[in-house]
Amino acid sequence: MVTIIKTSHSIRSILNYNENKVKQGVAERIGAGNYPTDVDKLNDFAKINRFTKRLELNDNIKRNSVHISLNFDPSENLSKEKLMDIVNTYMEKIGFGAQPYLVYQHHDARHPHVHVVSVNIERDGKRIDMHHLGIRKSEPARKEIEETFGLVKAEGRKIKEQFNLQPISIGKANYGKIESKKALTNILNHVISQYKYSSLPELNAVLKQYNVLADRGSEKSRVFLANGLIYRILDEKGNPIGVPIKASDFYFKPTLKFLSEKFKNNQERKPSDKSRVKNRINMALINEKAMPLGRLAELLEREGIQTIFRRSSEGILYGITYIDHSTKNVFNGSSLGKEYSAKGIEERCGFKVSREQKGNKIYEKLPAKELLIGDLQYQKETITIPNLIQLLDLITRAEYSSDYVAKQFKQKKKGRIQRRF
Repeated sequence: MVTIIKTSHSIRSILNYNENKVKQGVAERIGAGNYPTDVDKLNDFAKINRFTKRLELNDNIKRNSVHISLNFDPSENLSKEKLMDIVNTYMEKIGFGAQPYLVYQHHDARHPHVHVVSVNIERDGKRIDMHHLGIRKSEPARKEIEETFGLVKAEGRKIKEQFNLQPISIGKANYGKIESKKALTNILNHVISQYKYSSLPELNAVLKQYNVLADRGSEKSRVFLANGLIYRILDEKGNPIGVPIKASDFYFKPTLKFLSEKFKNNQERKPSDKSRVKNRINMALINEKAMPLGRLAELLEREGIQTIFRRSSEGILYGITYIDHSTKNVFNGSSLGKEYSAKGIEERCGFKVSREQKGNKIYEKLPAKELLIGDLQYQKETITIPNLIQLLDLITRAEYSSDYVAKQFKQKKKGRIQRRF
């Protein structure tokens, strides 16, 4: 059995995530702890009201919601009754036995697993200490439960890896499948609370991975002039679709004023968080004199770092953003240093177009064809026509062309002076 514990500032988002899974037909409610009636007799108000009443006892605690997943080996076929016995035992052993909680069995993965929704505020208003809960209580509880219930033991890296766990991940917004506001609420709650970003572009770098955009509008729009903010759902091509929703319409108010405070607080990051991204980039490039940008992105992705390349309509790379999903940090390349910016990375990957002068002529030294072809292969899903034309133009030239002179460097021929005799 593998256990994962996550905390959040929004019980509604966690509850909505699981309820949406039920509506999609990939999960079912199987039990409730410390509720006055069975789970199948609870309406939506009763489910959330039990939690919110408890949270009102201590409104000083911000991260007051708990999302737990218990994951089992694919070979185990466990009944709902046994799953509930395991959940009740586990909750008791980690100190949540007297807390209200709801249990959902999910069927959207190859291995059996359940999700438990709860809060960490006790009946007297005190907070349950979540610090190192996994090491202090969850791990001993897991080992005892494996012995008691005869479960496959999760000791050893190989068993843990086969689950490929992301049980509390948030899916992309898919316009028309789930009511837009609900889909946006789940994604915004997850991204805004979990990730560290210091600007709207950095926040949007993450939101766009979920088909969402935080939009201020054009500089002359009413939204922009009023310092407003709207959220849009994007289609698979990145174009806005459907009706935008004002930030103030969400109950947790992710307005520009609210985000500005987070931008300010996130200006200074832990040195170790920055060093992790820089070190991973350096290690990826240390033994390579040249590599396609796509290859660099693939190497970083193995380390949990997503690389977003920003290109102009002409296909020119003008920016890079790194999203470290391990530490939940978003960094603009230039904020890490010049060598991690778009220009710096292109040069380090061998994409620098250098120019040399011989005599009265100036020649271009182009990137290797293999690099350009590799970059073209990486961009095949998102490449624009201008970008394609530019890359094909470079590919068809020689790697070092002594007879090619860039147009802007060609010298104009001087007109001959005719002499009269």
